[in-house]
Formats: sequence, structure tokens, C-alpha cells
Amino acid sequence: MINSLKTIGFFGSTLTSRYRTGLCSSFTVAARELGVNMVYFNFVGLVGDKNDQYGNYEHDLLDSIDFDQFDGIIFDGEGFTIAKTRDSVIEALRRATCPVISITSEVEGFINIKFEDAAGIRMLIEHFIDVHHYTRIGFMSGYLTHPDAQVRLAEFRAVMKERGLPEDGAGVFEGDFWFGKGEAAADYFLSLPERPEAIVCANDYMAISLCAALRKRGLKLPQDMPISGYDGTLEGKMHFPRLTTATRERMDIARRSLELLLKLCEDKDADRTIVIRPVPLFEQSCGCTRPDYDPQLEIFNIINENGDISHNLRLSESAILRLNMVDNVDKLKYAFDSNTSNFGEFDSFFLMINKDAHGRLSFDSDYEGPTGYFEPSIWIDKKEEHSVPEGGIRGNCMVPDNKSDEPQAYYIMSVHCLDSSFGYAVISMSGKDIFNEFYNLWVMNMAMTLDTLQKNDRINKLIERLKDQSIRDGMTGMLNRRGFYEHSNSAILSIKDKRTVCTMVIDMDGLKQINDAYGHYEGDRAIRCAASVITDCCINGEIAARAGGDEFYIFAPDYSQEMLDSFEQRLNELVKKSNESKKSYAELSLSIGATLCESDNRGNLEEFLKISDAKMYAQKHSKPNRRRR
Repeated sequence: MINSLKTIGFFGSTLTSRYRTGLCSSFTVAARELGVNMVYFNFVGLVGDKNDQYGNYEHDLLDSIDFDQFDGIIFDGEGFTIAKTRDSVIEALRRATCPVISITSEVEGFINIKFEDAAGIRMLIEHFIDVHHYTRIGFMSGYLTHPDAQVRLAEFRAVMKERGLPEDGAGVFEGDFWFGKGEAAADYFLSLPERPEAIVCANDYMAISLCAALRKRGLKLPQDMPISGYDGTLEGKMHFPRLTTATRERMDIARRSLELLLKLCEDKDADRTIVIRPVPLFEQSCGCTRPDYDPQLEIFNIINENGDISHNLRLSESAILRLNMVDNVDKLKYAFDSNTSNFGEFDSFFLMINKDAHGRLSFDSDYEGPTGYFEPSIWIDKKEEHSVPEGGIRGNCMVPDNKSDEPQAYYIMSVHCLDSSFGYAVISMSGKDIFNEFYNLWVMNMAMTLDTLQKNDRINKLIERLKDQSIRDGMTGMLNRRGFYEHSNSAILSIKDKRTVCTMVIDMDGLKQINDAYGHYEGDRAIRCAASVITDCCINGEIAARAGGDEFYIFAPDYSQEMLDSFEQRLNELVKKSNESKKSYAELSLSIGATLCESDNRGNLEEFLKISDAKMYAQKHSKPNRRRR
């Protein structure tokens, strides 16, 4: 729970695209008016036209979301560019117990908004016929497999037929609902035996691209070719000439959707019907209003726009270079905090990293898998309004608690690299508007940085394991002779002033007899038993190793006679206990020689061991009925 207000989830894709930035702003404004929180889940989808490397794994985030945290959900299916992701979101939302409204596409089982797009297209066509008296009208459709394109083309044909005109008008061209087909459309319409008197486009983006292509071919707009769009985009309003269009009022969609969800919270049987009727905007591109053309102003606008893009690109280049230098999460936070001025002002940012059952984070190479718990690895809270909820960050409260009871808006994105899911990012912007595309770039690059940290961790641990194997005895797991000398000499070098050190040499009695009587398997088991006993005696910082065969070395860099006596007593007790347990056919017997002496950091380990070795042999030879080696 963010605060005491109701919370609405919004699931969509490409939220930084031109139409959807306005859609999100409208929902944020409406939510503030109605006193509810918004949590937007943004799926990036395709990067560029075809790259689905990032988008193909975004749906893994759905497994971490507890939908019970929402009082209602908005689904914007039209923006998804990867069908697999859209279908995964729909299936996940079917598990939600709260009402779900689909605002741009019809989904079985959801509350679907009815858009009277046919009425909007009809108004535009009839405007050209009745007001401007055109009869040769062309139509630029979206791609014909799209449901919206089918509705709008069918209505165009219906109106033309009703008016006694050719059903396909002056000609129908299949576009792409984007900017990519303007050139081809211009060539098509201008090559017709009878050029259209006007062209109706199925959305604003295609109309803008067609206008640009016609101008390149020397036509003046709207004098030589009146054009209309559809959807009422900001780009259409800023375009020269301003587009005649019909708009799905985003503010109307947002307000009425949220109002219905709030009603359903109180009354599950409330009327679930929402009908949005488009509003026509008769502007410059059809000739209804006179263009006020100022070429110099248009040039300045282009220069300013390109300047902003260029500046933001340079900032992104700097950020990517800084991210490439990151070798731990603390530096990742610093990189984010010092390079985040190019996607808009924000109030808070949190990077939530998956934790496994052992508390390991997802960029740890030993990470075993998600548990539904997350660690805030980056915490930027400019207003100091947030706190971690009791029980930590979990899928049922993905946004930290907020002290304010004012309506809040947060955006959540998956942080992953291919199939490695690291967690998610949460951001709240300072105003009503969403971030721009550069934030998407930030999130993707942070994911790649975490992937690099994971790979580096795996390599470093492999190096450590290989290094450890080179200084470990394979049979007992103790240090080998090389490891003993490395660790012990390092301990000697770290001695300041003088200190009492201790060396011990321990030898098994009668290993050869054990091998001869019971075989080498039993001999090896006896060696492992001796190693276990010696290791269990090392409780005061002793460095223990199997020097080879049946011989063991011990070095203690800070020791006393009392500690040595305690060691020998414990050694004898554990040997006795081992023999009583009958874990081995052979009886374990050990001889020990120990030396205590003063040493500084120039102490000679080899000399200390020689003294201890001599004492060990003296003890071995003094034992009655001693076994031969």
C-alpha cells in the first residue's frame, strides 16, 4: 500500500511514444483530480523497428506482481509491439480480482471502452463532401490487419457508397499508422489517372508523413491537396499546416475510466458502459482556417528540437561511458545520480533487486532464483517521503510507502538482460508528464551493467576457486604445503613489533601399517579423520595444513603457552573420541611437536618448523610399543 488512497495499476507499452505520453499525462491529471494513486507498468517492446532482444523477456516481471495491491487496472493493449508480451500481460491480468478496463483494444473478460471511430471518420469525409464539395477523395489506411484500420476503411467505403461515389473513392493506399509510408503514398496518389481532390488519412502520423512527401514533390498545402488525419495528436496540432483531424479525447478516456473503477469499488453492479465519441477539429490542412506561415519560425523550431536531441544524446553517451566503469552497485548509484538530467525532473528513483532464499542479490553469480522479495539497491528520495514497508519490499507492495496522502504517480519497468531478471525500477516524476526515451535507455543500460557485474562476479569466483584449489589438499580440504607457506608467511609479515608465535608439526603414527593391514582406502580414511580432528582443534586463529603424506603443519601468529596446552588437550580428547566412535578399523594415533618463540615480521618459518619437527620425532620415539611408519 502506497498510502491511504486507492491505487490504480496501468499496464501498457511504449509509454514514451508520442500519443502515449499525452495519455499518461491525462491519467495522472485525472487521478489527482479524483484523489487516487497511479502505478504505470511500462513495457519497452521493440527497440527500433525489429530488435526484440530486450522486449522478449519483459513479461517475466509479471511473476513478481501481486495484483491484489490494486483497486482497479487500466490495460492499454494497442501500444504493445510484441504480441507475446501483450498476451502474457492479458493472461496475468485475468488473475486480478479487481476490475480491469481495456482502453484501446477489445479483450474478452475485460471492461472494454467503445470508441465510435466510425462516426469520427464519417464526420471528416462528410466535411470534405458537404463543406468543400470534393468528390474525388483518396484514403490512406493503416495496415489492413489492424482492427482500427478495418473499421475506418469500412466506414470510408460506406460513406462513399451512400453518396453515390466510387466505394474506394479516388484510391485506397495501405499505410503503417506511422511515418514510414508517406513517400510511397504520395507516389501512389499522384500517379493515379485522376488525382484526388483531397485525402483522408486513418491517423495523424500518416497524414504528417504524406504532407512532407507531397511538399517535396512541389505541392502547396492545403491549396494543391487538402488532407485530414485522425486521433488529434500533439504533432498534428504543431504541424504546419495544422491538421484537420478527429480526436479521441485522452482526458475524457482517463477521467471516465477512473470514475468507473471508483464506482465499481463501491458497487460491483454499476453500469460498465463507456462510449467515447470523437470530436472533429477542422483546421488548416483542409482549408477551413488560413495558415499563418512563418518559415523562419519553423526553422528555429527544428533547430531547437535538434539541439535538445543532440544535447541529450551527448549526456547519454557520457552516462554509458560512466556505466562501463561501474564495478559495484554503489558506483551504479553514483553513475545514475550524477547523469540523470536528460529524461526529465524526477522526485524519486528506486532500483529494486531480486533476493534469493539465502539473501543473495540477483547480480550475484550464485543467485538461485526469485522469492518475491527485493532489496532497494539504489534509493533516491529527493523529498524524503518514502520508507520501506514492514516486511520489506515484496510483490504485494512494489512501491515504498509514502508519508503523503496526496495522489502519487509511479512508473515501473523491468530490469533484465535477456533471460536474466534482476528486478525492477521505480520512478516518480516531478510533474504530470512521463519521462522521455532516454530513461528507457538508462534502464536498459543499467540492466546490462548488472549483467556485467554478474559475469565479472562469476569470473572472479572461478579465479578464486582455481586459486583455492591450487593451495588446498584435495583429499582433506585443508591447506596444502604451498597454501600453508603463503598464509603463514603473510601472517608473519603483518606482525608489528614482536609477538609470541607457535609452530606445530603433527604426524600420524603407523600409517604404513594401516595401509598394509587394511588397504589404502582405509589409510586415506584415517588421514581424513586426522585432518578433521586437527581442524576442529583450530579455534584460536591457527593456520593448519596437510604438508603431505601423514604430516600436518600448524602456525599460530599470536599464541601463548596456555593456548598451546589447551590445543594439545583438545587434540588428545578428539583423538580418543574418534577411536571410541569406531569410524575406522584402525586406531588413530598422533605425535606432535610444538615450539613457542618470539618473532617479528622477519621471522623464519622454516627454522621454526625444524625445531617443531625435531620435537615431534622425539615424542614419537618415546612412545611405548610405537607403530612403525
